[in-house]
Amino acid sequence: MFGKISRGLLAASFVAALAGCNSSSSTEGLTSAAQAQQPATPVVQAYCPQVVMLDQTAVYRAYARGGQDNPEKLLYQASLADATRQCTANETTLTINVVAQGRIVQGPAGTPGKVTLPVLVEVIDGDNVIYSQKMAFPVDMPAGGTQFIFNKPDVQIPNAPGGASRFTRVRLGFETGPAKKPTRRS
Repeated sequence: MFGKISRGLLAASFVAALAGCNSSSSTEGLTSAAQAQQPATPVVQAYCPQVVMLDQTAVYRAYARGGQDNPEKLLYQASLADATRQCTANETTLTINVVAQGRIVQGPAGTPGKVTLPVLVEVIDGDNVIYSQKMAFPVDMPAGGTQFIFNKPDVQIPNAPGGASRFTRVRLGFETGPAKKPTRRS
């Protein structure tokens, strides 16, 4: 058994050595002094805040007129879950791309069609709200319901050295009232 293993290792070593010798240029891998002196592109690294959803704002229910909290008058129920984010940064701005999976289910009083969901995206640092935007997010609801993807690619906050503070979070949920333009608070 030892002979079979050592022959296998010897064969693998030999193949690796041959592969290392297989080069088309005698200067491959070497750089000239002029190439070595070119300035490197600076890399901006930053902390990318996590997305959080509160239980009380992750579900939204719409009722027929006068039927608030009556299960028979429910038009639809929507929920958000499984959120993620991606950040890009420059010296002054951190841009967050927020993505979440959602689901909408038709209620007993509902009909298929276009539904507008009131989604609220906020960035909080400790107890301070530094960004807030309420969006009217359209979803086509077929009979029964469907899944959807919510995406807000342009959440921008000031970028401090090293990125946002470790206490900064993106809060995602549903809200009521008219949609408004984004606000930035410092």
